[in-house]
Amino acid sequence: MRIAHIGIAVKDADEALKIYQEVLGLEPSSIEIIENQKVKAVHIPVGDSSIELLESTSPDGVVAKFIEKRGEGIHHIAIEVDDIEVTLVKMKAQGFQLIDETPRMGAGNMRIAFIHPRSTNGVLLELCQPTK
Repeated sequence: MRIAHIGIAVKDADEALKIYQEVLGLEPSSIEIIENQKVKAVHIPVGDSSIELLESTSPDGVVAKFIEKRGEGIHHIAIEVDDIEVTLVKMKAQGFQLIDETPRMGAGNMRIAFIHPRSTNGVLLELCQPTK
């Protein structure tokens, strides 16, 4: 397992990216629009992990609602796992509240599932597994 990325909710991903480019000299590896999640995701590699800037593509998107309620900032931490289905079964058996009972497709061609922050000390946890 490893931290795959840290998701940061932003109002304007292009503007937020400038901080990482101009101050830290980091460049994005990809920019994706994930239609089913109503989000634009900008991936910025940092060592073995990355920062994922998340901009809502719709006023009713999850990221837009997050920013409206909490403001811009850390949205989630993503942990890459070897077998997402097995991990979800174990977590459910241990009483974790799953947002996603089964994995779905996310950015970067990853299978993803979210665990509710009530179960993880207030942090939205994303499990992810690369597709084969």
